[in-house]
Amino acid sequence: MPSLNLSVAHSLSQEEARARLQRFLEVVKSQYGEHVNNLEEEWNDEFVRFAFSAMGFSTSGKMTISHEEVVVDSKIPLAAMMFRGKIESTIREQLTRVLRS
Repeated sequence: MPSLNLSVAHSLSQEEARARLQRFLEVVKSQYGEHVNNLEEEWNDEFVRFAFSAMGFSTSGKMTISHEEVVVDSKIPLAAMMFRGKIESTIREQLTRVLRS
């Protein structure tokens, strides 16, 4: 499975960045929950491991939260590769909005 790797810098504490990401994911789950299946999240202080299925595609990955940036390392299905640019830009936009607002 191809990988998707990106990072977004921030100036928050690690705790504040994690709290914002947790709140953001709760909103996303409530808005798009009917489109996402088999959602798994495993949080700790420095990262969240995740896995889910959406629109017939399954993915998994890890989002690492540091004092300076959030790094997303994920796998995307080969069939979704033609949407890779859009997926990456959407994730980057959303993370930037959450971490800088």
